[in-house]
Amino acid sequence: MGRDPVREIIHITLWPDLQPTGEGMDQQLGKSNGLSLERIEPNAAGIDVGATEIFVAVPPDRDRQPVRSFKTFTDDLRQMAAWLVQCGITTVAMESTGVYWIPPHEVLEEAGIRVCLVNSKHVKHVPGRKSDVSDCQWLQYLHSVGLLRASFRPESEIRAIRALSRHRSSLIEIASVHVQHMHKALTQMNLQIHHVLSDITGLSGMAIIEAIVAGERSPVRLAALCNQRVRSDQDTVIKSLVGNYRSEHLFTLKQSLTAYKHYQELIADCDREIERLMRLLNGKIDPPPSSPATPPDPRFQKRSKNQFRFDMGSELNRVFGVDLTTIPGISALTAHILLAEIGPDLRHFANVAAFASWLALCPANTKSGGKVLSSKTRQTNNRASHALRIAAQTLARSKSHLGNFYRRMRARLGGPQAITATAHKLARIIYHLLTTGQHYDETVFVKEDKKQAQRQEKRLRKQAKTLGFQLVPITATVSCS
Repeated sequence: MGRDPVREIIHITLWPDLQPTGEGMDQQLGKSNGLSLERIEPNAAGIDVGATEIFVAVPPDRDRQPVRSFKTFTDDLRQMAAWLVQCGITTVAMESTGVYWIPPHEVLEEAGIRVCLVNSKHVKHVPGRKSDVSDCQWLQYLHSVGLLRASFRPESEIRAIRALSRHRSSLIEIASVHVQHMHKALTQMNLQIHHVLSDITGLSGMAIIEAIVAGERSPVRLAALCNQRVRSDQDTVIKSLVGNYRSEHLFTLKQSLTAYKHYQELIADCDREIERLMRLLNGKIDPPPSSPATPPDPRFQKRSKNQFRFDMGSELNRVFGVDLTTIPGISALTAHILLAEIGPDLRHFANVAAFASWLALCPANTKSGGKVLSSKTRQTNNRASHALRIAAQTLARSKSHLGNFYRRMRARLGGPQAITATAHKLARIIYHLLTTGQHYDETVFVKEDKKQAQRQEKRLRKQAKTLGFQLVPITATVSCS
């Protein structure tokens, strides 16, 4: 039987007999058998990133020692960049390992070297002995033959907003932990005020807790601090404030209240910094002229939980060029997450299918022998995808076209798959609006709603005929009066 070159190339690439050494990948991935893949990136290098040490591999003909190790100190990283420039390297591949890749990435960008950041799941190492040296050589080889695809990374201005947005989310999570501590302290003192009020961090709840920490113990005077909009009656509030005020629980309540207020101040500072960075972004439309207006009365001004402390909607409208909050389910917070994670420019994605695939909102078909083995969506921790899924879930009671679509998908596929399908539809709408500059128009879906009503009527007529009945339109019925 003759030799099969294609089979030998696949075997040599995936299961080399020899382990990678300092002599280079070429001698083991094809050249020893007279076969090799075409070099698409001849000036490519590979980096295996670690917490305290990184390993760098360049083509064997560029240096007498093609694999070197460097410490992760800034001076060592700069020496690494200078060595790569000396070797004529123009592009480097590295895995996105935690946050360890960020300092080398920034140093290489400053040196003018293009960095190909690769998802660790997409880089499959050859079987056999695994080491840092073999990892960096394997990355260098795969990148040189064009088998690696760079991950999406937005511009530096968007990355700055993204870092603050993620930090703000962490502050909100920590603040919620201190709210739970306040709940626990109140429960241990048998003060049921957090079960009477819908939110103890509101105006009434904070006023009562501050008074308790200050030394007030009279249930009547504490209940008088409630806002007039509290739905519970006065007697119920007074009964909920009768408890056992023990000193250890009061101390815990005081510290939790102080910590919660401190994190609220940190969130406010973070909002001011996010506002400053957003105003530096180039807008697609001019901001509306500011007109002097009377400040709203704080007694009647209701601010949603975790909402930004500035007019985020107008800033998003200026940067995006369209108002995404007109889409049902998309709030200003959701639109901000999309801006911080992706940016206003979606030209990095070839088409809407690529955008949906990056969000992991489309089926990841696994085929073998012409048979689909699996079509489940990929698991991802993409924050933009998570925000769109939450937005889709809020459409359960919406009277809009998207609300009808979500309920129809939920009846057909179930809750989880309906959320994914609706989030995918939201992603396609957002991609269309941002790439065309058009505004959201609900009337576009009128034709589709009519088709859906016709299909539903046809199905009902068929079911009625099967049961021996006949549907009669309401307009055709004669009134008996």
